[in-house]
Formats: sequence, C-alpha cells, structure tokens
Amino acid sequence: MQCPLLYRFRVIDKLPQKPSEAATRGTLVHAVLERLFDNPAPERTPGRATSLIPAQWDRLLESKPELAELFAEDPEGERLARWLSEAERLVERWFSLEDPTRLEPAEREMFVETELESGLRLRGVIDRIDVAPTGEVRIVDYKTGKAPRPEYAEGALFQMKFYALVIWRLKGVVPRRLQLVYLGSGDVMTYDPVVADLERVERKLLALWDAIALATETGEWRPRPTKLCGWCDHQALCPEFGGTPPVYPLSVRPAESAQDVQGRMDPVRAETGPPGALEGH
Repeated sequence: MQCPLLYRFRVIDKLPQKPSEAATRGTLVHAVLERLFDNPAPERTPGRATSLIPAQWDRLLESKPELAELFAEDPEGERLARWLSEAERLVERWFSLEDPTRLEPAEREMFVETELESGLRLRGVIDRIDVAPTGEVRIVDYKTGKAPRPEYAEGALFQMKFYALVIWRLKGVVPRRLQLVYLGSGDVMTYDPVVADLERVERKLLALWDAIALATETGEWRPRPTKLCGWCDHQALCPEFGGTPPVYPLSVRPAESAQDVQGRMDPVRAETGPPGALEGH
C-alpha cells in the first residue's frame, strides 16, 4: 500500500536493504520487553529491563553480524553509547504506560497464520497477547516511534486490524481491544474492533492481493511518491528519482492499457488472484 515498486524491490527482486539505527533499536527494545516477562512479576522493574539491553544487543549482533556496520565508523564508541542510551530511555518510558508487574501475557512474539476462503494466507508476528480471566483478548504492539497525528491514525491501526482478523479466523474470537504503545512519544492508542471492521479489512486484503497478482503478471509496478521516499534504500533505481529498475526477473503477459491497470488498482485505494500470502509487520 505504501509503494508498489518498493514491494517489487523487496519481495520479487529481493534487493538488500541497509540496516538502520532506528529499525535496529526497535528490534532491540522489542527483544528486551519480550525477555522481561521471563522474570517473576516483582522483578519486572525499570532497572532490570535496562540491564537486559547489553546482552540482547550482543544476541542481535550474533544473529545478524551485518548490524556491526551501523557503528563501523565509531572508533570511540560514542555513537553506540548514545544509541544504547536512547534504547534505555524508550524501555524506561514503557513503565509509565504499562505496569508489567500486573501483566501475565498469554503470548509473546506469537507467529500467527491462517488461510482465507479465497486461498490467501495471512501471517504475522504479534508482539503480545493478553487474555483476561473472562476470556477477552487484547492484542498489544510496541512502537518505538511517535504516535501519528489523528488524521493518520487509521493507517496505524490497519496492522492491528490485520492481526485481529487473523485471530478471528483462527480462533473464532474477535479481540476485545487493540492497543498500540508508542514509546517514542509516550502515547497509547486503543481501538475496540467489531466484526464489520474485520470484514472490511478482509475485503481490502483481497483487493490488495488482486492488485499484487495483476502487477506480478504484467510487471507494472508503479512508484508512489510520498514523504517516506527520503528513507528508501532504492532511490537510485526508482524512475521518480531518475533511476532505472533492474530487469524484471519474472515472465510477463501482455500488459493491459494504463487505464485498465489503474482501474484494477483503484479498489485497494478505495478500501484505504491466485493463492498467496500477505504478512503483517
């Protein structure tokens, strides 16, 4: 939905992406908050949480050695120290938003997958699932950035509704609450979905997959310029910036007219093929 051409670069061309400090810090903070719940409730303190950061950073480096490139030009370790300090601040801020001594998550970093009647598979990883004694389900996701402005809230909630749809189709239960915890700004966004919400999301995903299938067959992957282009690793290959994409690696059928392709893509925007999979992140 962000940019069809970016989807092609990532999923079809599988172009490498440079690790970023912000994304890596988010991964580190997520790992710390997940591991904190290994401790008994009384020991889930800010001090204990921040003490987990060095070991989790070492684990990340061990699993992804390429992350060392982030601080290759930091011989004195000053940038790394500032980066780790920011991770500490994000972890500490979480304690002002939730009380982990009163939480016993049913699931952490839970991989979920289901298949719709159309054959489309949906899968993703949910940060945390809480289940009340009465059986009500809450889906929680941590964000290390700032909360979006109100006019962009619906876009932020789409990921959570995606997860809610998967849980509903898997277990027949509509989650009672969706909760986004923004550590960058200290905000908590909540939404209580109903069946109609999840049905709309399902229709949107089916329209999105139809658009993906069409673009895959025709090779028509169009860039969609936004402010996010400034953070894209692939500007040099993007026609919007004077670049040329690599040779398309798949066989294509004769392309439809531009108007036909546009018409097939519009249902995706209006709501914001073959069996396949969509992943939530």
